[in-house]
Parts: sequence; C-alpha cells; structure tokens
Amino acid sequence: MLAKVLSYGLIGIETYLVEIEVDISNGLPTVNIVGLADTTIRESRARVKAAITNAGFSWPRDRITVSLAPSEIKKEGASFDLAIALGVLAASGQINPERLKEYYILGELSLDGSLRPVKGVLPISLAVARSGRKNLIIPIQNAQETSFAPEASIFPLKSLQGTVEFLHNPGMINPFKSNLEELLKRHSLYPVDFSEVKGQFFAKRALEVATAGGHNILLIGPPGSGKTMLAKRIPTIMPKLSAEEALQISRIHSIAATPAIKDGIMARRPFRSPHHTISDIALIGGGNIPRPGEITLAHRGVLFMDELPEFHRNALETLRQPLEEGKIHICRINKSLLLPCSFMLVCAMNPCPCGYLGTPKKSCSCSTTKIDKYLSKISGPLLDRIDIHIELPAIRYKELTDTKEAESSLMIKARVEEAHAIQKERFKDEKLLRNARMNTGMLKRYCVLEDDAKELLKLAMTELGLSARAYDKVLKVSRTIADLAGVEVIQAAHISEAIQYRSLDR
Repeated sequence: MLAKVLSYGLIGIETYLVEIEVDISNGLPTVNIVGLADTTIRESRARVKAAITNAGFSWPRDRITVSLAPSEIKKEGASFDLAIALGVLAASGQINPERLKEYYILGELSLDGSLRPVKGVLPISLAVARSGRKNLIIPIQNAQETSFAPEASIFPLKSLQGTVEFLHNPGMINPFKSNLEELLKRHSLYPVDFSEVKGQFFAKRALEVATAGGHNILLIGPPGSGKTMLAKRIPTIMPKLSAEEALQISRIHSIAATPAIKDGIMARRPFRSPHHTISDIALIGGGNIPRPGEITLAHRGVLFMDELPEFHRNALETLRQPLEEGKIHICRINKSLLLPCSFMLVCAMNPCPCGYLGTPKKSCSCSTTKIDKYLSKISGPLLDRIDIHIELPAIRYKELTDTKEAESSLMIKARVEEAHAIQKERFKDEKLLRNARMNTGMLKRYCVLEDDAKELLKLAMTELGLSARAYDKVLKVSRTIADLAGVEVIQAAHISEAIQYRSLDR
C-alpha cells in the first residue's frame, strides 16, 4: 500500500516542498530510503521504528520503501521523522491516508515517540501561509516561532500518539495563536548599556558617528582598553528593529538554530563575534548543503572581529564583496543562493603583537619588523572598506573610579535615530539608506562644504599626506557628523573631527 505525506526542507535560507512517499510491499523486512538523504535521515529508520512500537502501534514486517522528492536535492536533518512515521502508519492501514492530505508535517522523533524541536520552522510556516493548504503540524517546542505567520493554521503537538489522535479528531485542538508584539517587546531589552563604560569618550563618540552613518570601524588599543566592551554595546544604540527587519533576521536565525533566538523571535539586533580561527566557509556561508555564515547571521546587526590581524588572510579577503554589496552569492553544482549580509563591521586589534606600543606605563618589546609584519596582515582593499579607525588609550585609574553617571545608550540612540531620519529623507530617491554607501556622484551632490571646510580638507590632504581613498572617507564621515549636528552644509569642525578618525592614514 502507498501513502503520501507533505513536508518542507531547507536550502540556505529558502524552503522547498518535500513529498514523502511510503510504500509497503511483500518481501524481506527492510527499510530503504531514497532521494539523496543524508546520514541523519537514513538513521531515522531506527528512530521511527522505535517510536512507532513504543507509542503502541505495530511495525510492518514487510519491505518498506521511503522516497523523498524532489530527488535531485540533497536533504538533511531529522525534521522528516514524524512525516515518515505517519506515512508508515498510513501505508500499513493503521491510520486513514486521507487524513494526511490536509497537513504539512515536521518533527523529530525520540525513541519513546515524543516530538523534539526542529530548526527552520519560521520560514516554513511562512511558506505554508502562502500555500493552498495552510495547516502545519509541528513539535510544541517550535510553536512560538510561527508568530510571524498568522495566516497559517499551526497545530503544535507533543508526541506521535498525540498526532495520530489529532488526525482522527482534528477538532480536539485549536490552531495556535500568539501575540507577536508582546514577544518582540519581551525580548527587545539589552542586558548591557553604554553608561557602564568608564572613560573612552572619544571612542564612544566615534562609535556614535559610525552607527549613525553605517560606517565600518576599526578600534586600535592595548589589552584592557575596552575595545570588546565598547563593541558589545553598539547594538544598544542602533535603532529598534522594525517588524520587517525582525522577521528577516528571525528567519535566518531560525534556520541556523542559534542560541540568540528566543521563543523563535529575534527582537534584538544580532551581534556576532567569530573566533579568529574561523574558516572562510564558516564566515561567508556555504558547505555541501549551503548554510548561512557569520556574515549572514550578522545581517542588520554587528559583525565584531576581535584580534583582526590574527584572522586567516583568505577569510578576511572574502569579506570584500559582501561589505560592498550587502549580499553574498554562493554557487553550488545544483543550486545558486543569494544570502543577505548587510551588517556593520567592527574590528579590534592591538597596536603591535605584544599590544603595548605607545603605552606610557609599559614598554613595547616588538621590533619594527614584527610590527610591520603584524600590520601588513590587513590588506589595503579591506582597509579601504573601513571608514573609521581610531586609537584607544589605556584607561586611567581616575576614570575607573569616577562615580559620575555616564551617558546612557538611550540618549545616544536618540541622536542616532535623528541622523537616520535625515538620511532616509535625503536618499529617498536613491537605492541606499546610509551615508557610508554613497558613491562618487552622491558625494558631489550631498557633501557641500563651507569655504573654511574646503581649506581645512585641502591642508589635511597636503600636510598629512591623505590618500584619495581617505578623502572620500573623510567626506562621508563628515556628512554623518553634520547630520548628527542637524546641519545641511558641512563645516570645518565636522571635517576636523572626521580627520581624527583616520589614524592609519597619518
């Protein structure tokens, strides 16, 4: 007897329909799974058999063939367990096959027949909401993830036995509903704040400017100067996520099943901090079955790369195109994927290998050759995509013991949001949102300088030897500084501040 069950699979951040066919025929008792299934799916034979018998049903003593279509796409994960088990029960006559035609089914089975959560339920529920049949059966642990898909009828269940009972009596459970606004509000608070950072007022200002204009930034300072502490607080001054942005990043983190996602919702901007030993594939995404990398997981948030020169050179070089375009193309034999990766790059490094170059209280033990070799690990094209680089001094005892209340993230965030509103209005007819993305033509249109500002910029170019690359960066950053001040024409003070944010050009 033949039974059919519908489910969904994932490739990259996209979903695709999977038709599971189960055929039971005469022959030696065996289970064959076809359709480019990975090891996890092939192992489901043992899980499904144990779950069916432990849930009180009979395991057929015949030849069982399970087909996963489309057969040309490689499939992975244990999310097809429940669908396969129901297919076996339907093909063996223990449940009515007609009952399965109204539902899409997802779920991993434990040996006792209970359901375990699976990844990627959010994008799948959105796909179900767009389909003809809008009913989806999932593990109860994944219920909150479906909050973004109110058009779908979601039925969260606890076990295989409970699923069979539901199929026999669909009226026993009402579709799951949740309050999306309440979930977003509950998980939108940050556990850290800029008011906790002692001193480093120049660095705080630079981070405010970088966040306001979407500029990438490099922090250079000795160990203990607060580089990581400052970086972790950048999301707290970024504008609150819109519903569309929350949906976009929640889909990505649902597929990756990252710990950052709470109740299936990403209500805070992501902060990703990969270790410097990360491979280029883990950083940008890919693999035999393509998965999002760190740059996609940082979408709409911050990618923090601590100890920048310690990263592998090829991993750093893969960042160049994503930083320029805000997306990454991943090509495989059977599939070409386009993954979003619009993020703010925040890098940190020591001024030298030992970390104490220029520190008054500790002497540097590095030779000039070592320092040059250390700094040369960062290529010019990558530095070309970093608008701001600043030096952080070691924190003094007086600053650490200062009891004066520092400026909070909420106060800084208010100024950043005002600057964003100005840029949104300015670029309403352009295909960009932030000053950092301006091209040469836009610089001429939107970066109008006062006469004394022109003279100061000319002096900086000649006296400090700033490059043409640095010239564009100074203009973009000064445009953001002027936006924070609420003025349209760039003044000398704005140019002066922007020049201070080009440490490596001096």
